Amino acid sequence: MMLKSLLSDANLTPGAGWGRGRQDKKPDPPLWPSLVTMTTLPPRAERPLAPAVASLAYNGTLIEAYYAQWVRDPASVDASWHSFFESSTRGASAQLAGPEAGGWPSLRVEGRSLVKQRGVYELIFAYRTLGHFVAKLDPLGFNRYAFDELELERFGLGEEELESVFDSASLAGGGMRTLREILKILRETFCGTLAVEFMHMHSFAQRRWIAERLEGVSIPKSFSGEERRRILQAILRAEEFEAFLHTRYVGQKRFSLEGNETLIPMLDAVVEACPFHGVDRIVMGMAHRGRLNVLANVLQQGFKTIFDEFSENYIPEGVLGDGDVRYHLGFEAVRKTACGSVVTIGLAPNPSHLEAVNPVVEGKARAWERRLGDMTERRKVLPLLIHGDASFMGQGTVQETLNLSQLQGYRTGGTLHIVINNQIGFTTLPQDARSTHHCTGIARMLGIPIFHVNGDDPMAAVFALRLAFEYRQLFTRDVVVDLFGYRRHGHNEGDEPSFTQPTLYQEIAAHPKISEVFLERLIASGEMSRDEAQAYRKTFVEQLVADMAQSKQLATQAKPKLRERLSCPRLLEPVRTAVAEEELLAIGRAITQEPPDISLNPKIARMLQDRRAILEGRGPILWPLAEALAFGSLLKEGVPVRLSGQDSRRGTFSQRHGVLYDLHSRARYVPLDHVSPDQATFCIYNSPLSENAVLGFDFGYSLDYPEALILWEAQYGDFANGAQVIIDHYLSSSESKWGTVANLVVLLPHGYEGQGPEHSTARVERFLQLCAEDNMVVAQCSTPANYFHILRRQALRGFVKPLVLFTPKSLLRDPRCSSPVSDFSQGGFEELLPDPARPEGARRVLFCSGKIYYDLAAHREKLGESETAILRVEQFYPLHREKLSRLLAAHRADDLIWCQEEPENMGGWHFMERQLRALLGREVRYVGREAAASTAAGNLGVHRLEQERICRQAFGEG
Repeated sequence: MMLKSLLSDANLTPGAGWGRGRQDKKPDPPLWPSLVTMTTLPPRAERPLAPAVASLAYNGTLIEAYYAQWVRDPASVDASWHSFFESSTRGASAQLAGPEAGGWPSLRVEGRSLVKQRGVYELIFAYRTLGHFVAKLDPLGFNRYAFDELELERFGLGEEELESVFDSASLAGGGMRTLREILKILRETFCGTLAVEFMHMHSFAQRRWIAERLEGVSIPKSFSGEERRRILQAILRAEEFEAFLHTRYVGQKRFSLEGNETLIPMLDAVVEACPFHGVDRIVMGMAHRGRLNVLANVLQQGFKTIFDEFSENYIPEGVLGDGDVRYHLGFEAVRKTACGSVVTIGLAPNPSHLEAVNPVVEGKARAWERRLGDMTERRKVLPLLIHGDASFMGQGTVQETLNLSQLQGYRTGGTLHIVINNQIGFTTLPQDARSTHHCTGIARMLGIPIFHVNGDDPMAAVFALRLAFEYRQLFTRDVVVDLFGYRRHGHNEGDEPSFTQPTLYQEIAAHPKISEVFLERLIASGEMSRDEAQAYRKTFVEQLVADMAQSKQLATQAKPKLRERLSCPRLLEPVRTAVAEEELLAIGRAITQEPPDISLNPKIARMLQDRRAILEGRGPILWPLAEALAFGSLLKEGVPVRLSGQDSRRGTFSQRHGVLYDLHSRARYVPLDHVSPDQATFCIYNSPLSENAVLGFDFGYSLDYPEALILWEAQYGDFANGAQVIIDHYLSSSESKWGTVANLVVLLPHGYEGQGPEHSTARVERFLQLCAEDNMVVAQCSTPANYFHILRRQALRGFVKPLVLFTPKSLLRDPRCSSPVSDFSQGGFEELLPDPARPEGARRVLFCSGKIYYDLAAHREKLGESETAILRVEQFYPLHREKLSRLLAAHRADDLIWCQEEPENMGGWHFMERQLRALLGREVRYVGREAAASTAAGNLGVHRLEQERICRQAFGEG
């Protein structure tokens, strides 16, 4: 019986078996600290199996029994076994016909061989799946694991089979090899200084692609002598740069790269490969570890500039704000590669929240893809994120950002992730910081390859990086390279790491530098001498010394001074935002047109008809239509609009219906795509249930596409809590720290409706606390027309600032909250609104904002009261003081009151009280809910009682 025939008929030709697991595949190994004890696993059970012959998980005795039964009576075995034996013995020797011809003893031999061959296939599968657990990844040799799942005995093989020849399936191109040769290929490929996790990948084609580029490949032979020299030179520059800073700026924080300098030749390889992969721009994000080294040796920022930043007198040129520490700053560079091409690299600034930059980089990359017209293939822009090992697993924004990678509204064609794996986080060891063996475990969810590489083998690291880059460009998926190294100093240069890790840091102190390890290889091969390497070091250090001398000379001349506060008076300048009535009607007709060939839900069809009737009849316009008209008018004027958020297409409150669906096929129709033939692009996306990553993404998008109106909408305003890091460290402060300003609009549904504490307030007070130096606009519109105008103002005023806009809930359909068509075709945004019922002469003046105005107005009408004016603050910040003074001058204003729905320690009270007292020189009384720990009552009845009490107190009813 021929083995190849058996395998062919079992659908297990070489290359087919390793792509799927065995039927008796064991569960995933336990958490990685337990790997050292896995030698106690029970031996594999040989258990009978139903005739699913393609599994190869049966034993020789069973084959013999079935075969003997089939020879006696072919009809006595299952049809699948009958077909198996018939096809596999077709054309075989007649000696297999029966016992009298000596067939059964031969069969026994064939059966045993088949079992051994099965073991070889399982061995190959096991190494491909598990080899990374025992790979030589730790340069220090600390983390090595015994793992008897890869012992030959597990597969029914032994030392006696090492010289036996087996089919190697698809391993390294396939073919017949001795078991010794097969083991050598497997161990060198999957258990050396480069290992890969790829058998979890969903795509067979992608798994095969990885295997074909790794198995049997000699990594050193894939590099020319010039390439090896270039790698060593990059490492020498990285090491000497760190050593120079360490001795010249003793004790100053720099978060050095020492122990992971191999990152520099890896990044150099990315830049050099960009022209060959069609990449024009790299959008990079990284935390502080190694950032100065990357700036100096990859982005080629001048050494003098970096040295300047260590001076206590340093004042950055062109930055008018407070600035930031040197290891948080961004930079943009244009690199000329060895082939003469140009690659632009933008390193985004980043706060100490290590991974917060991830979604920002993705948004920036998507914006550049749009700029470069690469919205289909997405191969011209490379998002490159450099992570720390502890933060990659520990910070949730990593998972949120990974989850964006394949979503329609957020995909960027795949991101190249590099993990600087120090094998320690601050002072915490991996076993105290994660529940997975590798720090990259979270990335497995995407079904992408994860390369692990020993940083002391720079060629393997660069090889892995090149392969990862090629994978990203070919499959437009994320890919991870996990660079194992160590941290020569503490978390920063002022820490003493031996306090908590004495044995680890004894080993680090004795461990040779990466350049020494690699140089020995080049010396042994005759490619470089030690004197040549030393000469290169000397030349590089001389350049550092010269630049430092120049920096010190200028530093002595610089004088520290207090900077002027940032301001932007243009924020209060009026902007022409009105749209002619006929133009509005034309836009309205276009977006309320019932689409052809689409069967709409009857309620949606009626909604379109109602909106059109309102427009045609010049009736009052409600909030959703006002928003659609704002978007439509901007699109017609050539301003792109992008809106994303949870359920934003329909609208949380079923108010927007920006996308319409066919009842039967769910075919989509977007009304705002049909405003005019030459309109700008409109994009609206339902986001995942993530605030942090999505807000960060849209923030980054708006940074590099400021001419568009970019909006992020929270499902409920309080959901912004989940994005507080982005709000605090990017939205409100990026201009002052880094000189970067976003044009982003943040829509936060807000208002007390009796829906409990979680869905009442968008935390107005938190945003107002962040306001200073004209850093952003915070507003709460109370009319559809004002909402229309503020959106258009945001897009048309010619400069960029973030806009935080509190939007209504019940007012979306409240007929009291409506605006006539004339309010859209005339005027503009009003920062404060006068009282239409009492424009002058009032004894009592109530200041308020948002929905409470309508409750107060209704209560005043119920009382028949005429001595009170209600002034609405539509824009909290910056407060238009001149306009407020002018409105107030029209009233007697014996009694000034600030009235709000929120508790006293929340909402706009503390911000407005300070502003009003400074402006008017008078005390302002407070009316609203009492200070509270929770934002609102959880009971609708209690809410109504509280709301009624607020209205009574506002009008002096006790």
